[in-house]
Amino acid sequence: MSFEFIKKLPTPDEIREQLPLPADLAALKKERDKEIRDVITGKSDKFLVIIGPCSADNEDAVCEYVTRLARVNEKVKDKLILIPRIYTNKPRTTGEGYKGIVHQPDPEKQPDFLAGLIAMRKMQIHAIEESGLTAADEMLYPENWGYVSDILSYVAIGARSVEDQQHRIVVSGFDVPAGMKNPTSGDLTVMLNSVYASQHPHSFIYRGWEVKTNGNELAHTVLRGATNKHGRNLPNYHYEDLNLLLTLYNERELKNPAAIIDANHSNSNKEFAQQIRIVKEVMHSRKLSPDIHKLVKGVMIESYLEEGCQKVGGGVYGKSITDPCLGWKDSEKLIYDIAEY
Repeated sequence: MSFEFIKKLPTPDEIREQLPLPADLAALKKERDKEIRDVITGKSDKFLVIIGPCSADNEDAVCEYVTRLARVNEKVKDKLILIPRIYTNKPRTTGEGYKGIVHQPDPEKQPDFLAGLIAMRKMQIHAIEESGLTAADEMLYPENWGYVSDILSYVAIGARSVEDQQHRIVVSGFDVPAGMKNPTSGDLTVMLNSVYASQHPHSFIYRGWEVKTNGNELAHTVLRGATNKHGRNLPNYHYEDLNLLLTLYNERELKNPAAIIDANHSNSNKEFAQQIRIVKEVMHSRKLSPDIHKLVKGVMIESYLEEGCQKVGGGVYGKSITDPCLGWKDSEKLIYDIAEY
């Protein structure tokens, strides 16, 4: 066998017992979950803004960010629901580079998964305590869901994971919204098949158990742009793209048709400042078409305290060490602009 088993890690129940979510925060999460659920199901006309760093690498900076976000939330909460991005696993195309706090609680040191699980959970709980806002994260590893299932209010399934059967069937057991991104190829049928699979019940083996799920009616689509065979990025947030997605939804028996538009990644060609223009175009499209208004439930924005990005060890507090992000000033203004639409 080529695997070297280093050490057995604590189970999700053991980690959650070590770092429990306080009862008052659990009650707050329950309220937030309902608010967000009502947006996805169409009971609420509020708009979701999933915003925050590309990767949550530093607890102090993340908590300062979400504290600022909470102050903005108080001013826009009648129209918007702000969901902080606290992404603790970072997919890497080549397998190299910083993989998130679960891998490396200290980005400049070697992986330490036990310390990473503790640091991740500690940061997520601290962020809720500071802001009253429950967060979104990406589910890169389905078997790790138990470590965060009691603290997250939104989960994203990335472009490289959305075709994976294990991701789809694990999502079918969630009780929170799961955004299934289009694959890097841009094939919308793959994304919609993923939503279909996630919305239906499954039986499978999970963490050594035979399990059964009921299906997740809150699974929905996320448009993040695509990359063609020549490596060129192709956006899919334009009015025509949204109409196409609406048509494809109408051809299928899917519950709660909903789409979130990711303003970065291939939609912006990772030119972070373009997120402002892209979000405003999406909001304009919602204004033009009642059907698009009903379909598009929110946007995703990569944002941090300082704009741009830096290398690991760069030393600038609150600046991304992965993909470049909008800075706080532009982010705050963009949120207020969204609320005006």
